[in-house]
Amino acid sequence: MTETTKVHLLRHGEVHNPTKVLYGRLAGYHLSELGQAMAQRVADAVADRDVVLLASSPLERARETAAPIAAALGLEVRLDDRLLEALNVFEGLTFGVGDGSLRHPRHWRNLRNPFRPSWGEPYREIAVRMLAAMDDARRASAGHEALLVSHQLPIWTVRGAIEGRRLWHDPRRRECALASLTTVTYEGDTVVSVAYTEPAGDLLPRAGKPFSAGA
Repeated sequence: MTETTKVHLLRHGEVHNPTKVLYGRLAGYHLSELGQAMAQRVADAVADRDVVLLASSPLERARETAAPIAAALGLEVRLDDRLLEALNVFEGLTFGVGDGSLRHPRHWRNLRNPFRPSWGEPYREIAVRMLAAMDDARRASAGHEALLVSHQLPIWTVRGAIEGRRLWHDPRRRECALASLTTVTYEGDTVVSVAYTEPAGDLLPRAGKPFSAGA
């Protein structure tokens, strides 16, 4: 009989970002109070799960999201660079047409190829590193569950690769809210299902509330 293993991909909670920049891999961006509440909500939701491995992107917002989960599960957090946010040339800038970096012609060349994309790390490279991190987690937690804390674009990209979808996409259509879980279930080394849940769904910012840039 093959073993059933689950790998949960958790997007971090809301970040304190009053200047609304695209923070990407920049240091110094921490969870807001709401983001901390989101992280605790996820910790409560997974406290009775059979999670035996917990890993995180090294960025502050991901590690802070992992912290209450580690406490709830009694696990140490492994840092894994493969779970990092995607590289982006617009890091540290506001991103918009009328009030951001897109109004400056010098940035337009970075938008010439949305299919790669030309503004940052290629989608295929993101998928490859995320799949490698997931495979290692699956093997290390075989027959149990693993939880990996990452970022919206890497999670959505690897989900697309697993489900056989094209990797380029409209960012507005990503199903990967703050503090959401994308759960991949394996029988042996074969993916048998992908599920999506929002343990902190009632805490998510809605229309009319401040926007949190980045992922």
